[in-house]
Amino acid sequence: MNYTAPPSQPTPESPQEFISARARRRRAQRRAYFPTDEAGRDALYEHLARRTYPSYELFVFALVASVILGVGYLFNAQSLLIFGMLVAPLLTPWIGISLSVIAGSGRLFVQTLTALFVSSLLIFGSGLLAGLASRVLPDSTRTFTEAFTHSRLWWPELVVLTMGAVILTISFVRSEERPYLPSALLAYELLLPLCAAGFGLGSGVEGIWPQGLQVFLVHFVWATFFGIITLFFLRFYPTTLSGATFTGLAIIAILAIVTYSTGFNQWIKIQAGLATPEPATATPTVFTLTPLPTITPSPVVAQATAVIGVPTQTPSITLTPKATIKPSQTSTSTVTAEPTPIIGFVKAAEGGGAFIREQPGGKVIATLGNGATVTIFPNEFQEVNNVVWIHVFAFVNDVRVEGWMIQAVLVTATPIADWQPSATSEFTATP
Repeated sequence: MNYTAPPSQPTPESPQEFISARARRRRAQRRAYFPTDEAGRDALYEHLARRTYPSYELFVFALVASVILGVGYLFNAQSLLIFGMLVAPLLTPWIGISLSVIAGSGRLFVQTLTALFVSSLLIFGSGLLAGLASRVLPDSTRTFTEAFTHSRLWWPELVVLTMGAVILTISFVRSEERPYLPSALLAYELLLPLCAAGFGLGSGVEGIWPQGLQVFLVHFVWATFFGIITLFFLRFYPTTLSGATFTGLAIIAILAIVTYSTGFNQWIKIQAGLATPEPATATPTVFTLTPLPTITPSPVVAQATAVIGVPTQTPSITLTPKATIKPSQTSTSTVTAEPTPIIGFVKAAEGGGAFIREQPGGKVIATLGNGATVTIFPNEFQEVNNVVWIHVFAFVNDVRVEGWMIQAVLVTATPIADWQPSATSEFTATP
């Protein structure tokens, strides 16, 4: 008779010694990613460098992606932009830049940086051609919201960029498979602003060039910084003097570029009391009304007319208090009281601009950069979900666009009327 243990019998726990041995093996495996001997380190760097070396696929896929991105910006189609990111090249040369900085390898740095520069020229050139083609489009369709959005610095984008850089670096080092998904995430944050910069230069639309190029530069150095930090956590340290020097200079340059490009240095000065916030530059619009001339009788003796040929000691005044030409009473009373137009200026705290929407919280119909001028309809506002929306209109590419904007992104300047109702031009009527 065979006896079996009841199903409810608990599984015996692993011995403590077995768990400790397994933990030690994991720690040893993590340490094995970066060999301690010089020959092992050289072999590992050589292997990773070969994987980061650019191939023809980088330029082919960059060309295909650039065409799709250019068309996406031309027709303001977000779906085409996402599709362009899915066919974007694998950005392993970017990892090669981080590795070359730590290893102090000038040759690998030049090779990978040159490959990325050429592929970036393809992306920028496609955006430039698309921008030139957009000049033939009707003015009513020249909104280009996507290009404006991707040419602005957004803190959420920096968070996503950081995650993409960290995941791509870890996936590349610890796996022999190609990390397509993290690479697409990084390409989304690098290639879209670059193509938008070219599009803005070609289209001539303000607020896109050179802001898009600045965003690309900040994103690139930001991702490179976190790529180097991630390699540090993976036990990739500079082991030579050239590597330590190269790494230190690269980190200093990255921090300087990010600090000055994002305006963080100005914020530090303001917090330290070394600078004051710059006030909004708002120039009020002056409305000058020209009063109508009024024929006013003026019986002045000095302007009396004497009869020619008849000597007289006293000039006869021929004007009477009632002039034959009756003064128009409408010349000084036809100024109709109308609401004073309010001029607003876009000054968004983040993103470098704001949207005009069809309805409060509705579809975006236009995009305005900081400093753009709008005209506010007096006493026309709505409060939706504790957000105040203002009814405005503006001219975008010489097209009048009317919609709603959030009140918090606008500063106003009250117009000053440069005229006096009592000041009328006078002249004397001489019969």
